[in-house]
Amino acid sequence: MNLLQFSRTGADRRIGLVEGDSVIDLSQSSSGAFSSWPALLQAVEAEGTEITEFILQKSDRMSSSLTLASLLGGRQDRPPFLLPPVEAAEVWGCGVTYLRSRDAREDETLVKGIYDRVYESERPELFFKGNPRTVVAHNEAIGIREDSSWNVPEPELAFVLGVDGEIIGLTAGNDVSSRDIERQNPLYLPQAKIYDRSCSLGPTLLVGRRQQADLGISMAVIRDGAEVFQASTRTSRMKRSLDELRSHLLRCNSVPPLSVCLTGTGIVPPDDFTLQEEDRVEIELEKVGKLVNEVVKVRMRIPPRNPEERRNLEAYSG
Repeated sequence: MNLLQFSRTGADRRIGLVEGDSVIDLSQSSSGAFSSWPALLQAVEAEGTEITEFILQKSDRMSSSLTLASLLGGRQDRPPFLLPPVEAAEVWGCGVTYLRSRDAREDETLVKGIYDRVYESERPELFFKGNPRTVVAHNEAIGIREDSSWNVPEPELAFVLGVDGEIIGLTAGNDVSSRDIERQNPLYLPQAKIYDRSCSLGPTLLVGRRQQADLGISMAVIRDGAEVFQASTRTSRMKRSLDELRSHLLRCNSVPPLSVCLTGTGIVPPDDFTLQEEDRVEIELEKVGKLVNEVVKVRMRIPPRNPEERRNLEAYSG
């Protein structure tokens, strides 16, 4: 079962059920359980059932006036349009979960050995990625930092947590990263990962618990109408299971319901590749759909303070 969030007017937030090419607006149901994701989780918890069973039993399943194509084609200035599948209370990320990612990050870092060790270790790499402020939806723009010259998209399987920390659904994510910042020093990881428009999620949420998903995932980057990068893998190539990542995330850490965890990428562009403004990134996750975002540059809110900072910024900007 696939759910999504959308807006009809630009000022509302609704939950939709995907049925083929149609979308049922569950928020129009007589049950107040579908008024928001927190309300839905609370109602499911009270019933002691699974989310898919609850929807089948409690929704009115009225006829739909919406098509999936209309939502996928909508934009913020042209409703109806898609929102992130859930309004993520927090977003977390995992690193070095695929062999390809370990090799690439070990090659690029100036501090050798750390990525080899974390790939083989019992404890995974976990980092904070952001919150609703840093997350965009399908057809919204993702960002690359003005003070970085090497920015890459990272297509990832993401899971969503429920009330008790259980996995309630899967979606696609783009963990946009400033690789040159992280390369300088691993302690700069938060700056490489957390900034405006640094994460996209969607387009739908595949609900129901999955111990370990085996889904195809692919990414293409389109520039000036031509494909400049394309690759694919399967999520089963992750070294760690979803439950393993979830368990470590929740250790001594009261992560709230509806938080999202990105599980790492197995698709790594070559070292001479960097995102540019107006690129289009297309990430397709089997059973979830295609997440599409154009690229904009995120400008510095505080201008350079001295000539050296200005020179450095000009060098990054090319």
